[in-house]
Amino acid sequence: MAIEVFNRYENKYLLNDTGFHTIHDKLLAYMELDEYNRKHTFYSISNIYFDSKDHALIRHSLSKPKYKEKLRLRAYGVPEPGSKVYLELKKKVHGLVNKRRTALRTNEAYEFVRTGVKPNFASYMNKQVLGEIEYFLQRYTLEPKVYLAYDRIAMFCKESRDLRITFDRNIRSRRYDLLLESGDHGEQLLGEGQWLMEVKAEKTIPVWLARLLSEHSMFRTSFSKYGNEYMKMRMQHQQLKGVSAYA
Repeated sequence: MAIEVFNRYENKYLLNDTGFHTIHDKLLAYMELDEYNRKHTFYSISNIYFDSKDHALIRHSLSKPKYKEKLRLRAYGVPEPGSKVYLELKKKVHGLVNKRRTALRTNEAYEFVRTGVKPNFASYMNKQVLGEIEYFLQRYTLEPKVYLAYDRIAMFCKESRDLRITFDRNIRSRRYDLLLESGDHGEQLLGEGQWLMEVKAEKTIPVWLARLLSEHSMFRTSFSKYGNEYMKMRMQHQQLKGVSAYA
């Protein structure tokens, strides 16, 4: 059964191809590949992010508050209509990330967010998380805003599953066809040869990892996929306004 509740710290690093291959190969001495990556080099993750009409959630998040929250719908690969996906409520408090999710059918998830009414309970759902998302939807009127997908390599520490490291590339987004079933096409968010590495740990990272990151001059950065997509979209709109003003 998939884990439905997460509490952890997440640190992010932007890498180029050289940095990725260097750190990836060294990590294999301490970590092992996720079961999906043992069969395939990458596995794809696709998401629909929900927000208010005026983008209140992402605007608040970008203001660097002590507390922030978001709602997204996640699938692994491109789901078929009616197949199982995950509706996730993600919160961050003083750097600690809390993620709670429940499995739903695609149609159940879309209708739940649209109406705020919980679907009829089924065995694959998490009743407590459904209630928390229902309360969240009472506070905000949300709509699908952006599709984000990426290809991932994931690793777990051999000594403790509490430490997980992921590498995402080919991060792509779109603001149309906002259904997971519509395919994983979109506009590139990162430049050619760029990777996003995330170190996810319930406690402090081990000494060997801190030393490895320091030796290769890898420093934490603030990077939100949805946040960067939103900023890119805003910049494009401003540029279009500037062009039209002089047209």
